[in-house]
Amino acid sequence: MIGLPTGTKVWLAAGTTDMRSGFNGLAAKVQTALEEDPFSGHVFVFRGRRGDLVKLLWWSGDGLCLLAKRLERGRFIWPQASNGSVALTPAQLSMLLEGIDWRRPERTWKPTSAL
Repeated sequence: MIGLPTGTKVWLAAGTTDMRSGFNGLAAKVQTALEEDPFSGHVFVFRGRRGDLVKLLWWSGDGLCLLAKRLERGRFIWPQASNGSVALTPAQLSMLLEGIDWRRPERTWKPTSAL
């Protein structure tokens, strides 16, 4: 994934989004539904109805960028809320894009001894 500048916020748009939307449609949703500025440099994440497709929209300083990712198996973990937004850290965004449950990440192993 492209490294995000320090201080970049990540916002998940709760609920589902029409994935036919492109730059203009998603930017309009950021302004109207999320009441945020799509040109703030923050990342806005949208999920389709089936849950296997997400789109990310962000302003890079000289233009809007749009990334789409589809999981071949499984679904992206999404909040239960039907409207509004949820803030994520860049680390949680990385987990989400890998198909990992970002709400309760679990280590694959635990240390058994400090010696």
